Amino acid sequence: MKHSTIHDCKIIDLRKIHDPRGNLTPIEGGADIPFLIKRIYYLYDVPSGESRGAHAHKQLYQLIIAANGSFTITLNDGKNKKAFTLNRPYQGLLIVPGIWRDLDDFSSGAVLLCLASEHYDAADYMRNYYDFLSYKNSNE
Repeated sequence: MKHSTIHDCKIIDLRKIHDPRGNLTPIEGGADIPFLIKRIYYLYDVPSGESRGAHAHKQLYQLIIAANGSFTITLNDGKNKKAFTLNRPYQGLLIVPGIWRDLDDFSSGAVLLCLASEHYDAADYMRNYYDFLSYKNSNE
């Protein structure tokens, strides 16, 4: 989605089932989130001061959750930026295609859980910021 903006991205409050033995948050693709889940991965043991992300996707939708700890995601649509701090395991940040993301400020023990709409495809990534800007500004 070449013409997507940061305003197309949003925090999604997920269901939280309270239980004295521990809470549960179920996530069903196509019901709780607006895509079917084809890939799940998690990021952990990020050293203090390190950043991740620094890319955009042409087709991939993602829901990013702080399963543990906290971190900041800065979204950029080529014109506007917005930062989100994730620190609740029952909330996720929906990121649509065509949005650059930078991840930083990882707390000790942070675990980033990502639900993705597609299988891994290296061709879907834009890893150079200037290529991303050209993609966003092209008329195709």
